[in-house]
Amino acid sequence: MGDFLIQDGQTVLMQGDSITDAGRRGDAAPYGRGYVNIFRDMLTAFHPERTVSIINKGIGGDRTTGLKERWDDDVIRHQPDWLTLLIGINDLHGYLRAPDDPVSVSPEVYAQTYDWLLEQTTRRTSARIVLLDPFYISINSQETHRRRVLDLIPAYIDTVHQMAEKYGTLLIKTHEVFAKHLEYRDAECFCPEPVHPNQAGHIVIAGELIKVFGGI
Repeated sequence: MGDFLIQDGQTVLMQGDSITDAGRRGDAAPYGRGYVNIFRDMLTAFHPERTVSIINKGIGGDRTTGLKERWDDDVIRHQPDWLTLLIGINDLHGYLRAPDDPVSVSPEVYAQTYDWLLEQTTRRTSARIVLLDPFYISINSQETHRRRVLDLIPAYIDTVHQMAEKYGTLLIKTHEVFAKHLEYRDAECFCPEPVHPNQAGHIVIAGELIKVFGGI
């Protein structure tokens, strides 16, 4: 396991919305009940030779514009060795509900804000970055809200892929990973509704993180 990218004594800061938060600000503090905590447990199980600090800064309901407001406090000041970022589904939903609202995050605003977050991070820290694209766990083909989300989400996903290339980050194609799982199992095996994963869904995300770091 010598190729594992996270070194002994390093800090991994995990940033995002409710999927990352997963109760970390309540009775499941400080890691939450989701993929952040599962990833931490996997580190303990698979890499006992590494002592790694995990910081969860996810906040439920947040969007890229919210991250921008708190980026200095919640990312830059910590000077992490690694940053993981999963954000975008709230940006999409807000825009879909009210595209003319001045605070809605259109795909264009999402791209601009995402770029700002990464520019700040690369300029003001030495963190290496892992980007996870936003996902929606559904195969709905009918003309419903779910179908509209599935039709719009590629615009947000494309931004994450472009930013990964621009900034030379690691990338997890989370939406694609879940789509592959849905070829074999019902969506409710991973998520009670398309946004917030259950335990199995969070294990999928944590497993992809371990793999991208070369941990298994």
